[in-house]
Amino acid sequence: MILLSRVADCMYWFGRYIERAENTARMVDVNLQLLLDLERLDDHRITAHWDPLIRSAGDSELFDRLYGQADSENVTDFLTFNTDNPGSILSSIVNARENARVVRDKLSTEIWEEINRLYHYVRSLDAKRVWASDPYDFYREIKQSSHLLHGLADATVVRDEAWEFLQAGRLLERAIQTNVLVDIKYHILLPSTRDVGGAIDALQWMAILRSCSGFEAYHHIHGADVQPWHVADFLILSEDFPRSILFCLRELDGAIRTISGVSEGRFSNRAGKLAGRLLYELKYSTVDDIFEAGLHEYLTDLRSRTGEIARALYEAFMFFPVVDDVNPEVESQIQR
Repeated sequence: MILLSRVADCMYWFGRYIERAENTARMVDVNLQLLLDLERLDDHRITAHWDPLIRSAGDSELFDRLYGQADSENVTDFLTFNTDNPGSILSSIVNARENARVVRDKLSTEIWEEINRLYHYVRSLDAKRVWASDPYDFYREIKQSSHLLHGLADATVVRDEAWEFLQAGRLLERAIQTNVLVDIKYHILLPSTRDVGGAIDALQWMAILRSCSGFEAYHHIHGADVQPWHVADFLILSEDFPRSILFCLRELDGAIRTISGVSEGRFSNRAGKLAGRLLYELKYSTVDDIFEAGLHEYLTDLRSRTGEIARALYEAFMFFPVVDDVNPEVESQIQR
């Protein structure tokens, strides 16, 4: 490897953190809008609406310690501004900027100016005021800035090893977040199955699609009929939708092979082996296989194996054994 481990690490985490901020913003935004379509809202229903976001992300223990009650204000604050939560939007953007600062020479001026602008915006009082008065505008700003950063990266970053690590981070995070979003539906169903197949059920599946920016793409393929197995098939196994888990893992496999310097179907390290094996299994899976195994069980296993790829990638290329300088979040973030 000619690329320094430090550079690979920072490019990888820059890609992951920007993707994480965007996905968290779209998830919270859609859930806020979905509340407008629900009837007979009481404390129990509001908790049942928000709690799956915390549980699916694996943040229940931290949230319970900091807040306790899963209501709209607590959950949105935890996922947006709480710096004790390493997955919050603010934490993600702060960490993305710090990683960008370290590899400033690998990024264009335009990328640095935009991440710097976004960093100062989310930490400003103005952002808090916008969030309090019109959260839709706030989360739209986060999403648009994330899209701009990815677009600037596509247009201005040299296609070298550093670029491949940025891509690997973004694709890995996107696969994990799509997994979490689909799994949220499972947790919503836990309290009761009386709405399965009804209007509320359809609204929730449509919310999942919107959270992945896949609403229009889904209807282009399947029409207006929103069926659970079609949505699961689309978000997990689609070879054409850029946010599906299969699509992300296919592109991730390509990035790992490019970094490793091997051709398709070959591997030279554990990360490439794990990614290739999981991609092969996904390509030959069907939605019937998924529901036969159990949607939640299938997604849990898939998330665990994606985390193993992340860990193997980190150990192969980005680990630098300087104890005082190791990012304290690395282990927890890899497992998300």
